[in-house]
Amino acid sequence: MKNGIIKKLIAFVAVSTIAISMVGCGSNAKKESTSSNTSALDTIKSKGKLVIGTSADYPPYEFHKEIDGKDQIVGFDIEIAKQLAKDLGVELEIKDMAFDGLLVALQADKIDMVFAGMTPTDERKQNADFSEIYYTATHRFIVRSGDETSITKIEDLKGKKIGVQKGSIQEGIAKDNFDAANIKSLDKVTDLVLDLKNNKVDAVLAELPVAQINVQKNQGIAIVDKLEVKDPDGGTAIAMKKNSPELLAEVNKTIKNLKDQNKIEQFIIEANKLVD
Repeated sequence: MKNGIIKKLIAFVAVSTIAISMVGCGSNAKKESTSSNTSALDTIKSKGKLVIGTSADYPPYEFHKEIDGKDQIVGFDIEIAKQLAKDLGVELEIKDMAFDGLLVALQADKIDMVFAGMTPTDERKQNADFSEIYYTATHRFIVRSGDETSITKIEDLKGKKIGVQKGSIQEGIAKDNFDAANIKSLDKVTDLVLDLKNNKVDAVLAELPVAQINVQKNQGIAIVDKLEVKDPDGGTAIAMKKNSPELLAEVNKTIKNLKDQNKIEQFIIEANKLVD
């Protein structure tokens, strides 16, 4: 009889435990469902902070600058981000990382958006939402001084070593026009320029404003003015997590206001002045 009571008690405890566990699982599931229904915009506002990812080696878009003895990330992308944070009523936090890791960080919820002179290619659109285009620039090759006059078409660079930023639209353009063995991809444009000066690459492909600034800062290199390379995907936009319609609408509203006030052009001028 005692054994029977014990068995019944054990059975009752086991059933109770299962029931409690099921309630617990249901509660967790409910929490996860609620979390998944929270929009990206609500998440940013609730934490009071907009966390952006950038690759701060790309002046005038984003770059490091010592101001009042303190290293800061500046550039016209950063000014746009500041205005967006202000419009959303939140603080701005900037995370600097390699360009080709930005969308990975976005997918992993380490950042809320990407501000990095990023072009919304079809491939990138599969994994992220993109704002309206806020800036369009053509691309130019940077070469060693004296070589620029002999280059007027892509074919003139065939067989040459071409340097591009890893994960960038320029890397895609290079892959479409040159053999893979002749393409060198690095994380930073500044490192590519150094390789150019040290004869490790023969040309570096970059957006025109980036090319202009690097030529201004470095002796012995020049822009190939006679060869303009156009962006097949049409400009620069801000990336955010897929299926973020409310946040996308707010971002596009800020971009429109800045364009209407000609603020983006002003940001570019100011950013160029900060480049050493």
